[in-house]
Amino acid sequence: MDIFFEIHKNLPREGPGDSEATLKALSFVPELGVDGRILDIACGPGMQTMDLAENSSATIEALDTHEPFLKALEKKINDGGLRHRIRTRKHSMFNLDYEEESFDLIWSEGAIYIMGFEKGLRAWGKFLKPGGHMVVSEVSWLKKEISNEPRAFWGKHYPEIGTISKNIKIIEHSGYIPVAHFILPEEAWWKFYYTPMIKRIEELRMKHQGEPEWESTLDEELQEVELFRNYSSEYGYAFYIMKKIQ
Repeated sequence: MDIFFEIHKNLPREGPGDSEATLKALSFVPELGVDGRILDIACGPGMQTMDLAENSSATIEALDTHEPFLKALEKKINDGGLRHRIRTRKHSMFNLDYEEESFDLIWSEGAIYIMGFEKGLRAWGKFLKPGGHMVVSEVSWLKKEISNEPRAFWGKHYPEIGTISKNIKIIEHSGYIPVAHFILPEEAWWKFYYTPMIKRIEELRMKHQGEPEWESTLDEELQEVELFRNYSSEYGYAFYIMKKIQ
């Protein structure tokens, strides 16, 4: 059993975010009609997928590699009567096989770090139509001077983390025009992600008491939560909205 996925089982989201932030990011993208196509990369259980469907007329391809996430999204799709507009697919972000320049909008919340910010922008961009938009959220430094604890943590888990200004330069050098960016509010980390995760960790700690591998992993997850509680002024998730150069 993968302990990570057991911790994240049935969480509303697989990373920081909320509907308000998703819709704010979407507001910077020109309205897509019924012929519009959206690719939602690493969709997780699909809260943002449903927001995109309910606030646009486009069709959506939602992909993830974890079957339980896709099943959770399938239930949302069926309950919402959106089977005709959303298609799920079990597939990796590392080997996308779509026709080039076939999407009007590529969306990815809290997942591009898996590939790396610049690598993801360059790899995914070929599937975006000229003049199409890319929207991603990415953990970013919010200050120039960072305390030792968050620097050590992110240096271990994601050494590529950069400042917002650095990421904007990467956007410009990767074939895009920056359209907008904004920082997710702290509440977007807690309501649908950290708060339900803490509850899940407490349940699993009782269930797996005395099991060193479980206890170590659960402690690491809580360390991440406490790190954000103490240093949220120094790092956070930022949405980046960009337009592919025509």
